[in-house]
Amino acid sequence: MKLIVGLGNPGKEYENTRHNIGFMTVDAFAEKQDWVFHDDTSSFSAIAKGNIDGEKVILMKPMTYMNESGRSVAAYAKYFKIAEDDVMVISDDLDLAIGNVRLRTKGSAGGHNGLKSIMGLTKWQNFKRLRLGIGRPKQGQTVVHHVLGKFSKSEMEEVHLMIDHATKAIMNWIETDDFNHTMNHFNKKGA
Repeated sequence: MKLIVGLGNPGKEYENTRHNIGFMTVDAFAEKQDWVFHDDTSSFSAIAKGNIDGEKVILMKPMTYMNESGRSVAAYAKYFKIAEDDVMVISDDLDLAIGNVRLRTKGSAGGHNGLKSIMGLTKWQNFKRLRLGIGRPKQGQTVVHHVLGKFSKSEMEEVHLMIDHATKAIMNWIETDDFNHTMNHFNKKGA
């Protein structure tokens, strides 16, 4: 069983914002598989699931807001006894330019409140991370304004390519069950 968690904030006002790139990625993956998200009140999340090559795969969008994402992940993983090694969390990364994709098996939260919440409530350190570049704020712009802002029209082509690359990385991990292979083939610097 694999749990793929896309981080973001629920609600129309946050759709297609930089902070919601995790939601956008699991949405794209679900669309490719023809899977549909349903509310799961026990884990405060939206869940889509199916099977790929005999492997049960669960896609999760925590509906708790970013800084409480750990509530959803901890509740679901505990109930279904999902091992840390079978979890991938997809998040935005300010330190990566748009188009860049970074896969890692461990590391700090790097100031990301969603990752911090997950690490705090699950006590995990070594879950898989898929970080997608959203770039740094422009001069004079706050971090909050930047991450909660929408991508510009000129950025969207690169964003779509980055999401497509990320969905292929997710599929590769599921099919091979070899995250080192996935990291070697899908860590990417954008144009």
